[in-house]
Amino acid sequence: MIFVQSTCVPLPIENVDTDQIIPARFLKATSREGFGQNLFRDWRYLPAVSGAATTPNPDFVLNNSLYSGQILVAGKNFGCGSSREHAAWALGDHGFKVVISSFFADIFKDNALNNNLLPLKVEEHFLQQLFEHIFADPNTLVTIDLENQQVQIEKSGLATTFDITPYKKTCLLKGYDDIDYLLSKSADTLQFERKQYKYYQAYA
Repeated sequence: MIFVQSTCVPLPIENVDTDQIIPARFLKATSREGFGQNLFRDWRYLPAVSGAATTPNPDFVLNNSLYSGQILVAGKNFGCGSSREHAAWALGDHGFKVVISSFFADIFKDNALNNNLLPLKVEEHFLQQLFEHIFADPNTLVTIDLENQQVQIEKSGLATTFDITPYKKTCLLKGYDDIDYLLSKSADTLQFERKQYKYYQAYA
């Protein structure tokens, strides 16, 4: 089952921390909406002499019209630093459904999965091949088959598998949060309770 098939946005920078993903000064809101406009804010805009920075940085990838898509391809150790969940919110609000890297900080990984954003870990050599294909052709399509846990570079046919816990896999495939998942098990829970009640009645 295809989870995402998209072009990619390349960010070949290692050790991208959560303060770079969404600077602390933008954490005042409590809802998840609106954070995408400040994703990578200090990289997306040139420093301002006075007031807020509003001039796009032409050298930053999000301002490059060649690159777009629902997949962010990032360097090693993405999401390190603080535990702010807002980093996952900002990426999702911008339109990313998948982040591919060779290593993720554990807390960021959990926050991403809890917000229907897939942190997809691949081997370093595959990551570098992916960067090469994207830079050679920004229209390169990448397919994420979540059911079979496979990522494929369509143009070349290069593919690799990735790991994900069965629980989070189900949540991503069905668009569940933790509460949705529990509600989806209500029928099974009721059936179990009825069996337990019958057992109790038989031996009471």
